[in-house]
Amino acid sequence: MSFTKLSDRTATLLEKPCRWQSGTWNDYLALRDHPHLERLRIFFDQEWLWFEMGSEGINHSKFSNLLTMMTVLWKQRHPEQTISSLGGCQLEKVGKKACAPDLVIYLGDDVPQWGQGQRRFINLDESRVPDLVGEISDTTLATDLDEKKRLYASLGIPEYWVIDVRGSQILAFQLQETGNYELCDRSQAFSGLTIALLEQTVERLATEANTDAALWFAEQIASQSMSQS
Repeated sequence: MSFTKLSDRTATLLEKPCRWQSGTWNDYLALRDHPHLERLRIFFDQEWLWFEMGSEGINHSKFSNLLTMMTVLWKQRHPEQTISSLGGCQLEKVGKKACAPDLVIYLGDDVPQWGQGQRRFINLDESRVPDLVGEISDTTLATDLDEKKRLYASLGIPEYWVIDVRGSQILAFQLQETGNYELCDRSQAFSGLTIALLEQTVERLATEANTDAALWFAEQIASQSMSQS
């Protein structure tokens, strides 16, 4: 990418992707709104800025699409739940914090809506936070378990998943009254779903296609429903 149409400050920031660096809200806006910068995932937390550029890699895409399919299959078994998936949306508390989780789940009808003439970002000063967010960690596991986890906790997001691509594991956290995340073995957002079943499903990606892994997941939740009825 040529930086000739960027300000010196923005060009300097772009030299250091995928690392936290000192920055202002105006720096964040310059990256977010620049017409020549596409496919940026940007995070901002009280004068610290992190971003990554470019399209998803094969592993990231494989896991991401599996999670989408699993969400649809869970909805099919639980039609009483209203589930909205808005993964990749930019979430903002203006002037203070911003993030773009891979997985964004809202439960219920009170979901952010876009209107003509409005910004395409979710303003968390006007809309509630998601019920669940997640990061697909191929090369970003360290920050997903550190800075990003603290950022999501500070926003008050009740549940956070880290999908470790290389380790084929899922680390799930629930927000406590202390304002910190603690590991959990069951999902709060998808009531009754165990993290062990999620891990067993993603482990199958080592030997089979993500569509086959999704069908296996569907069989497991169907048998659970039958045993509970």
